[in-house]
Formats: sequence, C-alpha cells, structure tokens
Amino acid sequence: MKTYSAKPGEVERKWILIDGDGLVVGRLASLIAMRLRGKHKPAFTPHVDTGDHVVVVNADKVVFTGKKMTDKKFYWHTGYPGGIKERTMEKILGGKHPERVVMKAVERMMPKDSPLARSQMTKLKVYAGPDHPHEAQSPEPLDVAAMNPKNKREA
Repeated sequence: MKTYSAKPGEVERKWILIDGDGLVVGRLASLIAMRLRGKHKPAFTPHVDTGDHVVVVNADKVVFTGKKMTDKKFYWHTGYPGGIKERTMEKILGGKHPERVVMKAVERMMPKDSPLARSQMTKLKVYAGPDHPHEAQSPEPLDVAAMNPKNKREA
C-alpha cells in the first residue's frame, strides 16, 4: 500500500461562503483554518496547499462567550519608552476594521512562520458587512450554526 501525496496541479478548490452573524469566534476560526489548510479533504497533504477559498460576511456581528468582550485585551508597544498600548475586543469590533478580529483569530490557528500558511491565508476573504465582491465565483454557503448548537450564540 502506498501513501497518496497530492500534487499542486491536481487540487480542486471550492469557494465557501460563511455568514458570521451570531457565530462564536473561536469555533468559527478553527473551522475556517481547517478549510483553508484542506484538512477536511481525504487528499490532505501537509506540504501542499489543498485548501478551499473562504469568504466570511457579517464579521462585525460575531460574538464571544463569557466576558471576553470586555476582559480580553490586546497589547502592543509603540517602540517608545512607556509606549505600551491596549485595546479591548469591544473597541476592536466597534472600530474601523472589525473584520480583523476574525482574520487574526484564523491567523493564530495556522502553522507559525510558514510560507505555506501565508499563501493559505491569502485565500481568506473577510468582510464586515453582508456584501462581498466574489459573486462571480458562486461560493457555496456553509451553515456553521447548524453543525453544532454551540457554534451560535445570541449577542
């Protein structure tokens, strides 16, 4: 018995549309990371990009469990003395780029420091509102809320 190894030329990629309205961020991000890597396919090969294209709409309406919305803080440093900054998840979701919450959650679930992971992340398209410019690719809707009752929460 030989182990099958997928070749980049014979990989079939689909376009998947996910509506993020009311979905829990961590569960959504893990499902998206799995789809981007191609781990849901029987022909998954770790060193080949076998994943699908994923389009996420309504990223500004994702929810968190518990008190993460107010207690979860992200820190960064400006490089100047005393330049530590922090921002809560509530401010990020209510700010100018709420789609970055989903982008960063998925990015943190991908393999670290990998050119393959960076190329797989280019297949993720996240939009804050309900509109997206990928109608020509006719993405298939994926009902994440119906997969598991824990995937959806009321805000």
